[in-house]
Amino acid sequence: MSAARGKKGEKVTVLDMSALSSFCDYFVIISAGSMRQVNAICEAIQADLTKDRIKPLSQVNSNDQSGWIVLDYASVVAHIFYKPMREFYSLEHLWADAKKVRITNKSVA
Repeated sequence: MSAARGKKGEKVTVLDMSALSSFCDYFVIISAGSMRQVNAICEAIQADLTKDRIKPLSQVNSNDQSGWIVLDYASVVAHIFYKPMREFYSLEHLWADAKKVRITNKSVA
């Protein structure tokens, strides 16, 4: 999460998916103000987790222009959205039964 915030990721939301899905435990949803920022956040998260030898289950195009990048780390799935795409797909609404996880400065460090 600190990697996303370091690249000015906005409206970071964590949903506890463990009671609702079998494919992951958490969704991390992040907004970005531009397509370039979407890619920068993606790269920062991947670089940060690679330092701890954590690799995603699939590879992402380094210059993705879709406005929505998904990083699948098995139990945690990160969704990085260009703001208009996040509003359109509204994952928080789609998964409204998921509990929001409160993010504190200690949990980000």
